[in-house]
Amino acid sequence: MAINSLETPHQESIDSDLKDPALTRIRDLVYRISGIFHQENKFYLLATRIRRRMKEVRSNTLSDYFEVLTMRPNRDAEMRSLLNEITIGETYFFRSQGQLNAVSKIILPALLAMNAKQSVKKLRIWSAGCSTGEEPYTLSILMMEHLLPAHKDWTYEIIATDLNENSILKCKEGLYNEYAMRNLNALMRDKFFRQEGNLYRVKDEVRPAIRFERLNLQDQSKMLFMKGFDLIFCCNVLIYFDGVAKRRTVDHFYNGLIPGGYFFLGECETLFGVYDQFRLTHFPNATGYCKPGPDAPGGVK
Repeated sequence: MAINSLETPHQESIDSDLKDPALTRIRDLVYRISGIFHQENKFYLLATRIRRRMKEVRSNTLSDYFEVLTMRPNRDAEMRSLLNEITIGETYFFRSQGQLNAVSKIILPALLAMNAKQSVKKLRIWSAGCSTGEEPYTLSILMMEHLLPAHKDWTYEIIATDLNENSILKCKEGLYNEYAMRNLNALMRDKFFRQEGNLYRVKDEVRPAIRFERLNLQDQSKMLFMKGFDLIFCCNVLIYFDGVAKRRTVDHFYNGLIPGGYFFLGECETLFGVYDQFRLTHFPNATGYCKPGPDAPGGVK
């Protein structure tokens, strides 16, 4: 997930909005709903996104638009539309190769050994903040290449969630440009994608194990049901949260993992000073976090 940076409305309107106390009220409302917090130095960005929605719903002032978000019958739908405007995905396939190598070469064998006695042999993976789908499709391809050929009795399931409804629609469409494919060699591209003009569509065999859903990571009631995962990826999402929202969200991830499960952030992110229940684990060219437990790989307790 990344902040949207498309064209801006008229400068005069934005300059006026920056002085309007209603902008702070909308900022705080967005934070309460989604956990996304805009510091004052990001108000210009927020105001431009709000102005686009104001034009759509024909609100003339920020105060009027705040009323749309809080009192009008369509307030929930409009908040979703505003969040879609604020967030937009920027990612590509096989983005964090160090993490993917750690999964395929170290973590996957350890998880299979740890869970070998289970009657139901299924790995469960959560791609939280999946953006436009490149990450969950990458993980599905990884499982098809490194899990299924040598372990016929195992299956996998990937739950891919994002706050942005438009991103989820893009995920389900599974159609990408060459820029998103830039880390794939021709062999992998042709094996798992079908070219359609200048675009590439994910082949059907990659899709069945993935379930795409809209999920607000700050929706506490829904987060409580996200349990039993072996792997969780949440890359470049927590950077938009303040400390309180980060800790609350990471605590859900921790509780959602099985003992011995692994959690990955974006390559430039860290849990230092945020959450200390995980055990930091170093891999070649990557770091991850393991949930301690009696059967954890590598004796992480």
